[in-house]
Amino acid sequence: MVLLEVLLFLLLCALALGWASRRLGLPYPIALVVGGGLLGFIPRLPQLDFDPQFLLVLVLPPILYQAALLTSWRDFKANLRTISLLAIGLVLATTLVLGAALKALIPGIPWAAAFVFGAIVSPPDAVAATAILSRLNMPRRIVTVLEGESLVNDASGLVLYKFAVAAVLSGTFSLADAGIEFVLISAGGIAIGMLLGGLFVLLHRYLGDPFIEVLLSLSVPYMAYVLAESVGASGVLAVVAAGLLRGRYSPAMVSAEMRILARSVWNILVFMLNSLIFILIGLQLSGIVARLQGYTGRDLVTYALAISMIAILVRFAWVYFAEYLPAWLGRLFHRRVAPPLPGEAFIAGWCGMRGIVSLAAALALPVETPEGGAFPYRDLIIFLTFAVIAVTLVVQGLTLAPLIGRLKLGSDPGARAEQRKARLSMGRAALAAIERRAVDDGMPLVLAERVCAEFGDRMAAASPLAQQPDSIPALAKRLRLAAVRAERDELIRMWRNAEVSDDVLHHLEEELDYEESRL
Repeated sequence: MVLLEVLLFLLLCALALGWASRRLGLPYPIALVVGGGLLGFIPRLPQLDFDPQFLLVLVLPPILYQAALLTSWRDFKANLRTISLLAIGLVLATTLVLGAALKALIPGIPWAAAFVFGAIVSPPDAVAATAILSRLNMPRRIVTVLEGESLVNDASGLVLYKFAVAAVLSGTFSLADAGIEFVLISAGGIAIGMLLGGLFVLLHRYLGDPFIEVLLSLSVPYMAYVLAESVGASGVLAVVAAGLLRGRYSPAMVSAEMRILARSVWNILVFMLNSLIFILIGLQLSGIVARLQGYTGRDLVTYALAISMIAILVRFAWVYFAEYLPAWLGRLFHRRVAPPLPGEAFIAGWCGMRGIVSLAAALALPVETPEGGAFPYRDLIIFLTFAVIAVTLVVQGLTLAPLIGRLKLGSDPGARAEQRKARLSMGRAALAAIERRAVDDGMPLVLAERVCAEFGDRMAAASPLAQQPDSIPALAKRLRLAAVRAERDELIRMWRNAEVSDDVLHHLEEELDYEESRL
């Protein structure tokens, strides 16, 4: 009964924080991290005992999978060089620099434990980045690079984290062995994810029930993660690979009803898991602070601010290196490569928000070593992780919009042109489908002309789908349904031919889903 009461209390807290974030116009990760931290200091609040490793497996796969589903594979591939430099190179650099910085601040901490902390806070978070960037008008390339980085860097950060934890527990570390194992772990995770994603795409054709399809989609990330981890591969990369592959085939194979249902289920699940992890760390925060007996409040604040500042500066230095490297190499080999706009590089450097992955990894630290001793500096590592998350989320998240306005960075104007182009092409496909269906079924010419006029008006206005009356004659409904399906086929054709972006695809696809569902 006590467990149920605590869970209900946590659910109410999540609802209150979500409502407050919407009322205040804040991205909900910021409200969760602030509210969760304050929640832990409520007197006599019951504590929940949970397995940290189980928490990591519960939270991480669905969040990464949803982010991968919505990632544009075409844009991801086009920016692969920059994404790789940030997702692998920056993670390694941040781990080393932050580990060395923590060792300099606290000489007594073992090097391996210092690098554990560096690996924990090295990857910016996919959920935090998506939740904050979705509220802002930003150029498509910046969003693609940041979201792609936040997907892959979770894998590299967690692999480094496992190596560092193993070094703490065993007392040994080999750079050559770690490098070989990193390649094998990554390749194995990608292979398992592609295999499971392909099997899901094949199996999906034989289901035919939206509820079963959604349940299967919820199980895929967990299956990919658990299977990969059980054979020693990267569970994170397996989830990301499965999500990218499934997202590539989703527009053509998923029904409108299933997509509407899945969109709601996934949004609720991800929000609930985010709320759970932030509130659970909040519940433990007061106990962690109380156990840090050897440090004054001034010491803790100094450590937190110093580490957060170093993390931000390391990212800035590496982002400018990664963004301007192609232009520097082009000059070296006498090729003309246009450098990015200075404002774009600055914003990419400022988008280093940490979040759910760092929290889950910190909580998953072992409590004891194999010899029975306590994991060195575990409470301090968790406290500093929460501090870095709070500083990056609150400070950087809240200042992003003013900085974008100050630097005069707007959204990509090509997206609007692509939408207009897609609507016109979809409208022409719809008119052709109406004429074919009317002729094949021997429908009255007047009816076909009336439905054609509706789609013609939509083409002329290039506006979102108009509301139609609820009582639709059967023949007109068949014509409109044929037209909507023709529009969908044309939209998918344009997307596959790279005539429209994934953002335009998802926007127009959602309109068509609701129209088809209503019909």
